[in-house]
Amino acid sequence: MDNSNKDIAQRVLAHIEAIYKDVPGVNDYLDLAQQLVHAARLTDPIRHKNATNDLWSQQDIALITYGDTILKEPQEPLITLKEFLDDHLQGVINNVHVLPFFPYSSDDGFAIKDYRRVNPVLGDWQHINSLADDYDLMADLVVNHCSSESQWFKNFVAGQGEGHDYFFTAYLDDDIANVVRPRTSPLLNPVATQQGIQHVWCTFSHDQVDLNFKNPSVLLEFVKIIRFYLDNGVKIFRLDAVAFLWKVEGTRCLNLDQTHHMVRLFRTIIESIRSDALIITETNIPNQENLSYFGNANEAHCVYNFSLPPLLLNTFLTGDCRYLKQWMMSMPPAQIGTAYFNFIASHDGIGLRPAKGLLNKEEIKTITDTMQRFGGEISWRTGADGTDRPYEVNITLFSALQGTVEGKDDYAEDRFICVHVIMLALEGIPAFYIHSLLATSNDYERYARTGRKRSINRRQWHRDEIKQILADSNSPNARIHKRLIDIIKMRKQQPAFHPNATQFTLHLGDQLFGFWRQSMDRSQSIFSVSNISKQAQTLSLADINLISTQGWHDLLSGQAFDTLDEKVVLAPYQSVWISNK
Repeated sequence: MDNSNKDIAQRVLAHIEAIYKDVPGVNDYLDLAQQLVHAARLTDPIRHKNATNDLWSQQDIALITYGDTILKEPQEPLITLKEFLDDHLQGVINNVHVLPFFPYSSDDGFAIKDYRRVNPVLGDWQHINSLADDYDLMADLVVNHCSSESQWFKNFVAGQGEGHDYFFTAYLDDDIANVVRPRTSPLLNPVATQQGIQHVWCTFSHDQVDLNFKNPSVLLEFVKIIRFYLDNGVKIFRLDAVAFLWKVEGTRCLNLDQTHHMVRLFRTIIESIRSDALIITETNIPNQENLSYFGNANEAHCVYNFSLPPLLLNTFLTGDCRYLKQWMMSMPPAQIGTAYFNFIASHDGIGLRPAKGLLNKEEIKTITDTMQRFGGEISWRTGADGTDRPYEVNITLFSALQGTVEGKDDYAEDRFICVHVIMLALEGIPAFYIHSLLATSNDYERYARTGRKRSINRRQWHRDEIKQILADSNSPNARIHKRLIDIIKMRKQQPAFHPNATQFTLHLGDQLFGFWRQSMDRSQSIFSVSNISKQAQTLSLADINLISTQGWHDLLSGQAFDTLDEKVVLAPYQSVWISNK
């Protein structure tokens, strides 16, 4: 074993000691570390060696999609997805997150039955490899739970075979009063097994049974799965619901130290196999807790910027950016080697928990009331005090931005573009849910068919239908699609929009939301200013410190500014990117 491999083995051992030091029966840390090194094949040469600051650039744009969002029977949906990406988004997006593409029993993929098979309804590993050949592929590592229909769980019920000891159980008199979870169903679900009734721990639904990482065999199995995914082209690992992974009686069972050590272990292993691979943590929790998953630049490479969607929604519904501005001023810059993963919409609803401490109860109620008027549904969770609290808004982003607290209006398209212009300019890597690029409205038929609120935001388009709609320049879908694509292409050319480029919040009143970005080499400055109201607003260039020795122009409109004391009138929901290059 050479020195680099010895170093990796020592790091793995240190992680193991930190994770299992308080777990009875786990004593031989060295043997477990050696098993993990062997399972991950860490003695193989490292692939794709590169410097930390080359992990991403302003060219990186992510897409979030299901494998079967675009359909063309009888073709496998993964082939159809690849065709759609190549036809409409090649050169625009380079990172594709295909939501769980494995066999599943519920939750549209997040109750996995078999981690090593592609759902045959979607295609096979050859189709996944094909996507990975042309795009950086993100896949879900669903570590907290798996399906009650998995072979592992069937073996748990039978009391023998692989998986018989993989699941977390508890007793009804255990101290679970402080457990934090995003659902209203009972936490413990009684299951008849060969050993009698056992109460399995279900953070989410009763079909999603929590795995027990206190058993090293579970960790060993997931390390093998990680290696398998890397061998099949996965570059980015999305750690789903990872904050709930480790449980200790009497605690919140959320964000425990062992969970953070586990993320560090996963990072050590993944980077040791492929140095340009990334980890992104899906931790839909209050802002400060979410940021903790950066660690000291030794945990997640990226964290979802979960507070951004509810704050932007509040801003555009009220026409007031005070809360958004306060939050942005408090956000620390991501260290080099880490980045924010910015999004406004995803396959889930718009989460409200990440707004805790940022929006008050009245502001949250304003959001939920307005979204219900716009056809949205509210999902609930049970708090520690037993009361139900709003957890997320289930609605498409296009439907959510049809108006303001005053009701629907004629500014929907401009408002929709404006919110994305802000996201594209922010520090971090921008990610688009596929339905935002298609301006998809609420799918009530799918919701009625499934009975699941999240189905509102999970429409399936037929390939010929969406092709025809995008070819019709009179359709709002086509207009928005073209405008967004043009803005994305412009954004990708600007060094000042590097995910780690400097960002500074501007103070321009409550109706103009602005911030300054400066490229890593300080050669380019961009002032991003957006009118977030439906009244015209005046921007005085004297208020944003434009350097007098340079020429300035708006990248979005092409307008040049002759003097630095000009007053620029911004139409409702108009944005400017004022740049010196």
